[in-house]
Amino acid sequence: MSRIFLRAAAVAFASVAVSLLLTLIVVPAMGFPMSRTVWLASTVCPLVLAWAASASSFWQSDRLQNAHRELARAHAQLAAAHRRLSDKASRDDMTGMLNRETFFAALDGSRRKSDRGALLIIDADHFKRINDSYGHLTGDEALLLIAGAIERGIRSGDVLGRIGGEEFGAFLVGATDVEAKHVAERIRREVELIRFRPVDERTVPLTVSIGGITCGESATVSDLMRAADRRLYEAKHRGRNLSVLDRELPEAA
Repeated sequence: MSRIFLRAAAVAFASVAVSLLLTLIVVPAMGFPMSRTVWLASTVCPLVLAWAASASSFWQSDRLQNAHRELARAHAQLAAAHRRLSDKASRDDMTGMLNRETFFAALDGSRRKSDRGALLIIDADHFKRINDSYGHLTGDEALLLIAGAIERGIRSGDVLGRIGGEEFGAFLVGATDVEAKHVAERIRREVELIRFRPVDERTVPLTVSIGGITCGESATVSDLMRAADRRLYEAKHRGRNLSVLDRELPEAA
């Protein structure tokens, strides 16, 4: 408020100076004497009117600037809240990975940008046995350890999501079949190295089976999922704790 008062006072005194200057020029030129009334009129009137008008103008301007700042702050907070909600809606609550819907949308987007890549489906072995033996809370702990191992196994820029209860999907952007096999094996080893001790220091082994497929140029997301699922089933059938990858999607798939 004091800033507004000082600014209005400066304008008022400037108005008085201009008024006095004009009075000294105009009144004698018109042949009138410089009386006390003329001096009062040329000082008091501009002083009061200019101060009141400028103070009101500055006050309104200040309020408008404050309102603009508050509006900009509210917009920024709303945008941040929207980003947080959008990110939360796209993430799995437990692991923080992309959820199923967002993973497949990201996979589809990646496929549109590049023909090269590989899809891995990673499934925790014998996970129901852990839940039944130790409870679901302990099962959640094991799942988080597995999720962390998978994250360590993939490359920077790959797309990772939780697509089922104990099933994960990883799209290896631009990967060749050799690179895909290397990543799949690295994930399998990372999980196998986990030392999970839920009770009495006894280690419970954690392993995953992995099915994968290198992308063909015309393959759809559904085609890739079906082919990777078949490779996953093969890995489970052959004894689990195994990765099975096809070099490229067969034409009949």
